[in-house]
Amino acid sequence: MAEELQRRVIEVYSRVLPSVVGVSTLRVIDFLFTQAPITGFGSGVAVDRGIIATNSHVVEGFERITVTTPDGESNPAEVVSEDPQWDIAFLRVDGADLQPARLGDSDRVQIGQFVLAIGNPFGQLLGGPSLTFGIVSGVGRTLRVEGKVYENMIQTDAAVNPGNSGGPLVNLDAEVIGITTAMIPFAQGIGFAIPVNEVRWALDQVRRFGRIVRPWIGVYGLDVTPMVALQLGLREPGGVLVVRIAAGGPAHRAGIRPGDILLSADGRRLKGVSDLIATLRERGVGESIELEVYRRGVVRKYVVRIEEAP
Repeated sequence: MAEELQRRVIEVYSRVLPSVVGVSTLRVIDFLFTQAPITGFGSGVAVDRGIIATNSHVVEGFERITVTTPDGESNPAEVVSEDPQWDIAFLRVDGADLQPARLGDSDRVQIGQFVLAIGNPFGQLLGGPSLTFGIVSGVGRTLRVEGKVYENMIQTDAAVNPGNSGGPLVNLDAEVIGITTAMIPFAQGIGFAIPVNEVRWALDQVRRFGRIVRPWIGVYGLDVTPMVALQLGLREPGGVLVVRIAAGGPAHRAGIRPGDILLSADGRRLKGVSDLIATLRERGVGESIELEVYRRGVVRKYVVRIEEAP
């Protein structure tokens, strides 16, 4: 069995590698009467002809972006669109002959399944793409990092180091199930990835509108799991526990507050954050949504207008 697994890992790596790139960035800042270059590095994965997915934090604020293919060829790239809240960005690169990777279904990811993280840890210092191997150790994670809230993240014990950010997390069928991010400062021995279904949806927005148009009500929450329900003294799990509200956002204006539990949206029971996101996307920007909210033993209803995420 060990030999079969080893063979499978090698095969998957060779199949996905042609889709993986290194991302190098540069900006120039004024410093003590002179100019100083600031450089950065990360990874990316081709998701369409000429289109590369990476993390927003890898390219945000940089003036010059270069992608490097596994064979060492470098090409300039430009940002097509980015979503800092979900840490997703798309780059367009001309001239590179990149094979788009196969995208899987992150809704089917299960704890315990084997995964591979492919990328360029520490940039080109190590001489090209590297592979780490592990399992999915958690799904549906909500993280608060530097004032931002990341929802529905995949957790893995495959090593994710600086430079891996933006690279693919891959299953044993050579399908991308997530985009790894190494910006979680407290992560030790674990890594996190943005579910590929988020990337797929954002890519569809770019194809339709030329940019990512994300429906938003300014609510950041986590799933009410059996453990969370027990801690809150609830009789059953389900719903979304609001952990943060964007000041002045649609939900804040409607009266929803941190600590509230969103039970349903437009009459449909919410199992968790993914159900809320799906409902917002189904309704769309400019529409309104009715939320059933539990607060201190009382159930209330609020009508919230859906806006485009800032």
